[in-house]
Amino acid sequence: MKFVQLKEDLRRENGYCYLLEGEDLFFIDRATEMIRRKYVAEPSLNESVFDGSALKGDKIVALADALQSLPFMSERRLVRVKDFVPTEKEYKTYLEPLFLSPVETSVLLIVNASPQKKAGGVDWKKKPNVKAVDCSRADETTVVKWIYLTLKRAGVEASVSVCGRIMRYCVFDMARIEKETEKLIAYVGKGELTEQIVDEIVYQDADYKLYEMTNAVAARDSDRFFRIMQDLQSKGYDDMSVLSSLCAYYRGLYEVSVVSGSDRSAAERLGMKEYAVKKNREQARRFPLEKIETWYFSLYDALSEVKSGKRTPKGALAQVVAQILL
Repeated sequence: MKFVQLKEDLRRENGYCYLLEGEDLFFIDRATEMIRRKYVAEPSLNESVFDGSALKGDKIVALADALQSLPFMSERRLVRVKDFVPTEKEYKTYLEPLFLSPVETSVLLIVNASPQKKAGGVDWKKKPNVKAVDCSRADETTVVKWIYLTLKRAGVEASVSVCGRIMRYCVFDMARIEKETEKLIAYVGKGELTEQIVDEIVYQDADYKLYEMTNAVAARDSDRFFRIMQDLQSKGYDDMSVLSSLCAYYRGLYEVSVVSGSDRSAAERLGMKEYAVKKNREQARRFPLEKIETWYFSLYDALSEVKSGKRTPKGALAQVVAQILL
């Protein structure tokens, strides 16, 4: 199941083993907390945590013993193990009976943010009484749905376009999206959330502002470019910070333009979020590659000259901005 389906699943029925797989720490942390709240009354007394990479051979007995221990002042206890991929032989020797006949007073939570792909490793999804929760980075539709449902549960009506606006302003960062959504709920109370309210309340991430500045370049709208840059400066960005941010941003545009493969594979190779790669590629297509390359290296050279004392941040920024806009 997807992360967004977990809450309903927990409401409808109980489980014995939950497998959280994926690289999005926001979803993993929230899923863990949701499972903990449902089953454990006193987490400090009824939660055991294991490092799965250290559980080899007969050391797995410690995990099995924890699952068979009785809870204290709670109906269940939580046994949490991270990065746990035993061999099939180890599973059959130490754990299989506990999956075929689960202990009703325990809940096992396996968190494999980056599942190991090894020969002979157990495939948890094929084991009995395992509920797999996909905690990988969500696509745009899933994030917009999460915002929409969170607002709706709080009595706030919002259109899909408004929810997408929140996502874009937060540059797909789920931790920020959650905080901004909570802030909007507190502001609106019960009622309708409009684009005007989002514009007023949600802080637009610096990366989003840089994205909008580059759109202004594509539209040949220098007034809009300078308005956004001045807004960044009013939020504490000095000339050197703006110069550094522009250099990092155009470096990203350049890299996604020259790296081949899907958005996901490019994101893994560049250490970026898939959403950022997708948006950067969409934006980069609006300019010739030669122009993006020139802008990036001009920004890089300007930074180098400022750091060496050859130019002032103000002068370097003014010259590079003029080059970009003209």
